[in-house]
Parts: sequence; C-alpha cells; structure tokens
Amino acid sequence: MTEEAERKPARVVVADDQTVVREGIAMLLGLLPGVEVVGAAADGHEAVRLVAELAPDVVLMDLRMPRCDGVEATRRIRAEHPGTQVVVLTTYADDDSLFPALRAGARGYLTKDADGEAIVRAVQSVLSGDAGLSPGVQRRLLERLSAPEPQPTASAAAPDGLTTRETQVLVLIAEGLSNQEIARKLHVSTATVKTHINNMFTKTGLKDRAQAVRYAFWKGLVRPPG
Repeated sequence: MTEEAERKPARVVVADDQTVVREGIAMLLGLLPGVEVVGAAADGHEAVRLVAELAPDVVLMDLRMPRCDGVEATRRIRAEHPGTQVVVLTTYADDDSLFPALRAGARGYLTKDADGEAIVRAVQSVLSGDAGLSPGVQRRLLERLSAPEPQPTASAAAPDGLTTRETQVLVLIAEGLSNQEIARKLHVSTATVKTHINNMFTKTGLKDRAQAVRYAFWKGLVRPPG
C-alpha cells in the first residue's frame, strides 16, 4: 500500500454562520478524497467548542460571524489548541480582513470562489507546514510587503530626538489614523504603537493626540489640507 493510500483523511470542522453555505461546503468536501468533515459551527464560539471536543486537524473559518468572529476564534484556537490549523474561507480579501486573520494565526486564506480541490490543497498545505493561500492573496501579501513604509513629508530631520519610527507614528496620527490602523500600516502590534507614542510624548512634552497633530503641522512633518 502506498504512502498516499495509507494517509488518513484530514479531519475538518467548517465554521460559517450561513446554514446554506456551511452545509454546501461540508457536502462538497464530502465528495472529495483526503478530507473528512467531522463538525460544523455557526459562529466562532461554537467553532472553539468543537475544536476542544473533536480535536480536528483543520478549521475552515469564515470571518464575519455573530457573537465571536473568525479572527477572535482563530486566535483562541491557535492559543488553546495549537494542534489544529485554521484556513480562512471568506468572501472578503481586503487588507482589513486578510492581515488580522493571518496575525491571529491562520495558515491559509481562501475566498469563497475557490473550488473543492483548491480547499483540499489548502488543507493539505497547512498540515504539511506550508501556507495555504490563494494566488490573489499571495499577490496582495507581496504588494503589501514590497510597499514603501510611510515617511515624513518634509525633508527636515526628525525633531526633539524622535526616532524614524516615532516620527512615522507621529505623521500617521496627524493624518487621523487610530492606533490599530497605524499598527496595520507599519506591520507592528498595537502595543508597539503605544510604546512609540509614549516615547514620543516624553521626548516632546506633548500630552495628547490633539497636541501631537498641532506639533506635526508646526514642525512641517505634514502639510495642512489644501
């Protein structure tokens, strides 16, 4: 008997809040070799519960679900059950969906136009230690990684001993971005952004974001609208 024939099917839980979609994915995968659907969840809480109960190899995770969304469920599953991998299967491929899911621990990311064979390939890839990403998602990741980091618009040196990163954070604050948005743009954690902001406030004597915005305009780091 060959190694392929001896290999056990991957045990999969499908998590999607739409009953028709959830049952359709389970039915589709049931017709293909290499996958055994062992459970189905209607939201993130149920997905986490089923992982604890069934110990599947992979969860196919939708992102937009009630009570507990796919990102939070992915984070909990990877923290509490590291033997289970997560492949996101969603309608959305925008940055605000893609990057939080990958940061939460998802090893694969497919959109719902993927066919059954693509889903099986992604499942097998993550179980082999590789990433199970659709071609479009791979292109988006490469574009994001190759994009230049935001730089101060003025040519003047960073004031008051600010580091380059602290100056970048200051510029993004002045542009109206939240801490979470800054973290996504700079590919760092929200905690790291808060550390940069605290260091910046200490060096400049600023006390809040409103003062930081005025300071950035005053120092010529950003230009007023118009």
